Amino acid sequence: MFDYTVETKKSMDEAVESLEANLMEQKFGVLWNFDLKDKLHEKGLEFEKEFKILEVCNPKEAQRVLNENTLAGYFLPCKMVVYTEDGTTKIGMPKPTSLIQMVEDDNIQAIAKDIEERLIGCIDQSV
Repeated sequence: MFDYTVETKKSMDEAVESLEANLMEQKFGVLWNFDLKDKLHEKGLEFEKEFKILEVCNPKEAQRVLNENTLAGYFLPCKMVVYTEDGTTKIGMPKPTSLIQMVEDDNIQAIAKDIEERLIGCIDQSV
């Protein structure tokens, strides 16, 4: 699977708040918290699922990745999502190791694995 997704009993707001706090502990800042439902409604489109996209970045890791291979910057910042489906809140992300395979660089793959493990830890702590 290209993603890592878990379910939580928390509400959307509680899950987002918890995720943001856990990301901060790992030195990942939330650059953008995009409410897709609100944006689609603003454009006159119907969409009833709660769906938030968080763009997250750790500046030191971004620098390390870009110094290793500039093409890896195409995958920055990391995206995480919190959404509801069938009454259940879910937290997930595309796995950095899945995305970075397209770069075909073993050094960058090792960096992606480290980042992925830390982000999964943030998600797991948010449940």
